[in-house]
Amino acid sequence: MAQVMMYKGFERLWHWSQAGLMIAMLITGFEIHGTVHWLGFETAINAHIILAWSLIGLWIFAIFWHLVTGEWKQYIPSGFAQIIGMMRYYTIGIFLGAEHPFQKTTLKKHNPLQRMAYLSLHVLISPMIWISGGYLYLFYVIQEAWGIEIVSFMTIALVHTAAAFALLTFLVAHLYLAITTSEKPFGYVKAMITGYEDEK
Repeated sequence: MAQVMMYKGFERLWHWSQAGLMIAMLITGFEIHGTVHWLGFETAINAHIILAWSLIGLWIFAIFWHLVTGEWKQYIPSGFAQIIGMMRYYTIGIFLGAEHPFQKTTLKKHNPLQRMAYLSLHVLISPMIWISGGYLYLFYVIQEAWGIEIVSFMTIALVHTAAAFALLTFLVAHLYLAITTSEKPFGYVKAMITGYEDEK
């Protein structure tokens, strides 16, 4: 069976770097909250901030790459009916041996449900994390120094934590689907490592 280059080198580097940074930020974030004890509170805070700036830098490069290459079009949402069709496939059809309702190509790498999920990650969850996290760690110190309180520290922390749990939920679902829904075991994971997928 012929193979096609589905994921370019930068896509794979961006994907795995982003995943590693996000997982490390979740771990250090849980340590800051006292859920786990590994690095120590102060070290966890410093590591969390460094990881956050690293992820922001990666995102700047990724946004530039997507705009220059036109890959941003991969995230344009599909119609509601196609999204429902994919949900039906993942919840029922896949267990009954139904044919996959989406044909992946280099121009359409993400099925309708993936497009919605990735767009939600980048447009909803990530901005919640950046705004609350940046405000919490950077602007709040200035806010305290000036003796003003636009938003309470507790509110900011709760929003940041809620966004982090939403990110964790996304990562678990993403990993589950990547491992279990390909025709070959770990097929999608292998494709994101090598860049190649079998052509159908």
